[in-house]
Amino acid sequence: MKNLLLVTILIGLAALAGCSELSSSDNAAAPNPNGGSGTGGSMARFAVAGNYLYVVNHNSLQVYDVQESVNPTHRKKVSLGFGVETIFPYNNHLFIGTQTGMYIMNLNDPASPRQTALYQHVFSCDPVVAQGNYAYVTLRSGTACNTGPNRLEVVDISDLSNPVRVNTISMINPHGLGIDGNLLFVCEGDAGLKVFDATDPVQLRLIKTFDNVRSYDVIPNRSVLIVTGKDGIFQYRYDASQQLTLLSKLAIE
Repeated sequence: MKNLLLVTILIGLAALAGCSELSSSDNAAAPNPNGGSGTGGSMARFAVAGNYLYVVNHNSLQVYDVQESVNPTHRKKVSLGFGVETIFPYNNHLFIGTQTGMYIMNLNDPASPRQTALYQHVFSCDPVVAQGNYAYVTLRSGTACNTGPNRLEVVDISDLSNPVRVNTISMINPHGLGIDGNLLFVCEGDAGLKVFDATDPVQLRLIKTFDNVRSYDVIPNRSVLIVTGKDGIFQYRYDASQQLTLLSKLAIE
């Protein structure tokens, strides 16, 4: 019940963040490419695109038709091996993070996603986000992921059928991440929150580390950053000043 409450609150905050900054002109986010009404974090295990809900469990992708919201219909199960962790929808594709790689699934037939490519990496936890021609993947060590590396990988996805790693950045213990325009936010767990300048999407430049923001996942949207972590759920305002201004805090026991 507590986990369900946390998810419900986070979805509500995401919607609130989107509405509160609709008129903002500084660092405005691009529209949701899938036409959905919400924005999810990189650690999410479900995503909505069009009339379909996509849910990942440990070894598969489940597809539900939610056109009739009161009567969702299961359409398909797609097996993905083991260690499936996260899902991120972008540009008519699903980017699915697993402990051994990133699946890129096309939604040409939204009821039946098909694999476009598999980007493989060493055994490790693996959230992912994408923007433009690049995807960003964090790999970290952890209880469920053994002792994998701690790093941020930049993957060229200009050819979705052939994703190629083009840069690697050492990290402390990266978790979720989010990108909005030229700003990439990477959670470092107890080590804080890092902000990178992604003007050059390959040669990322570290702008600042917020050591006091213990972070698990982030949702950047129209200059409002939602951060989840051990201390609760926070909303911050961000802009070109490279500062985070606290807007609200919701403690979660």
